[in-house]
Amino acid sequence: MLLVLIIYLISSLGTGIKDEPVAPIEALNVQKIVLTDEGFTLKVLNSGPDEATISQVLVNDAFWNVEFHPSATIGRLAQTEIFIPYGWVEGDPYEIKLITANGLIFSGEVAVAAKTPVPDGNRVAQYALIGFYVGVIPVGLGLLWFPFLRRFSDRGMQAVLALTVGLLFFLVIDTFEEGLELGAEAPGVFQGTGLVWFGALLSFLFLLALDQANERKGSASGKKIAYKIAGGIGLHNLGEGLAIGAAFASGEAALGTFLIIGFTLHNITEGIGIASPLLKERPTWRTFLALAALGGGPAIVGTWIGGFVFNDTLAALFFGIGAGAILQVIYVIGKMIVREAGKNGRPAVSWTNFASLTLGIALMYATALFVSI
Repeated sequence: MLLVLIIYLISSLGTGIKDEPVAPIEALNVQKIVLTDEGFTLKVLNSGPDEATISQVLVNDAFWNVEFHPSATIGRLAQTEIFIPYGWVEGDPYEIKLITANGLIFSGEVAVAAKTPVPDGNRVAQYALIGFYVGVIPVGLGLLWFPFLRRFSDRGMQAVLALTVGLLFFLVIDTFEEGLELGAEAPGVFQGTGLVWFGALLSFLFLLALDQANERKGSASGKKIAYKIAGGIGLHNLGEGLAIGAAFASGEAALGTFLIIGFTLHNITEGIGIASPLLKERPTWRTFLALAALGGGPAIVGTWIGGFVFNDTLAALFFGIGAGAILQVIYVIGKMIVREAGKNGRPAVSWTNFASLTLGIALMYATALFVSI
């Protein structure tokens, strides 16, 4: 109670130091630019410590009359919309600059002008089909390797598990990189890069606690581990859907098509990793359908989010959660490899397992070359 009182006194009475900052501290973030037949609509967030007032707006270095909703003065962590009646030309680039009353300049860019899609039934269905192509189909094709994988000996099964660790290890690095990149683009006040690490840590610990609680009731079955792998990969595929949806929403259809082809090839290898814990079990076709939906279905949701309501801050958090989930799956499979190797009197890090892990990383790296942007 005393601590709360002290904090209240400091915030209300101040420190007594009256020095004014040398330069005004303002931070405006153009979160989204919507293109309609009438012009541009900007959604602007004030992430600075004080309120800020926008006094002038330029489009490609030309001053322009605009409308503010609700106001040109934006409070801390508040938002405003700026409507610019402008006859833009499809395919042209545009730079929009905001000049505050203190003379600071903030900008937003439209790389390729195209009308912003609205969430009508047709567009929703198109994005769902894209997510299905990118996520569910390739994961399902990878699961079709299951009958072939079951022919392996115990040593071969160990190698398949090591291959899975290699696949997941590449995915977790890729997920962290993409999350940190998006976090850097998020408004500084939200600590976007920190959200990636926080999300990863909490996700990993939550799943670890859940796994330990299940272990008290008995050892985890291969089916449960397969579902964990599918869930972790599903969160990663959510991020892939975000990238595709954002590309189409910004008018870069060629980039979006390229990403669809690349991610489809890339994701076939993920189904193999999901199937690996099931090699000693007899799963039904319903299990495979559920695993394909869990591993690939989030790509549909990601495409919707990226196409209609993309947000750098939330995307960074999603990537962090996905990275933590994949890390926990790597931990679980690693324990499986060590346990099975101990039963058979073999080293956990045998040359076969090492080669399989390396192959898994190499496969993901090779297929990722199709989606480098």
